Amino acid sequence: MTLVYGLIAGILFGFLLQRARVIRYDKQVGALLLKDLTIVKFMFTAILVGMVGIYLLADLGIISAGGRSLVLGGTLIGGGLFGAGWALIGYCPGTGWAALGEGRVDALFGLLGVFAGGIIYSEAYPFFAKTVLTWGDLGNPTIPEALGVNHWFVIVPMVIGVSLLFKLIEKLGL
Repeated sequence: MTLVYGLIAGILFGFLLQRARVIRYDKQVGALLLKDLTIVKFMFTAILVGMVGIYLLADLGIISAGGRSLVLGGTLIGGGLFGAGWALIGYCPGTGWAALGEGRVDALFGLLGVFAGGIIYSEAYPFFAKTVLTWGDLGNPTIPEALGVNHWFVIVPMVIGVSLLFKLIEKLGL
């Protein structure tokens, strides 16, 4: 049943990506050039909804919430490769799949790169496990745990801060 929920969430997320027009190449390039922050607003909204939803469900005892492994070496190198791929192709993996679903064949090249990168990573994993994935291992912290506060003392200011950021972005016409 968990896979069915994941499929439903993925379809809903793809639908929202398409409706928000964030899978358009011009929106992707606009985000990279900091000229059109539609994608930034979309992703911050998704993060806030996820943050509130996960902790609300955890507080109700429906799920358990916890941090994920934070290894600075892998995060910095992986993030750099992700950003370089996005800049070269004009799509991140999620928007690439959605764009392909809309019939944009150019996204296929980026998705082929994702598969190639996955194969290379899986073959090189034994090496990475001994090197890059040990550099700066910070464990499994969440921001509230790292600060030693209740999660709502982080979530509420984040919602307020992002709301103010959205107002600023709109005022600047971005």
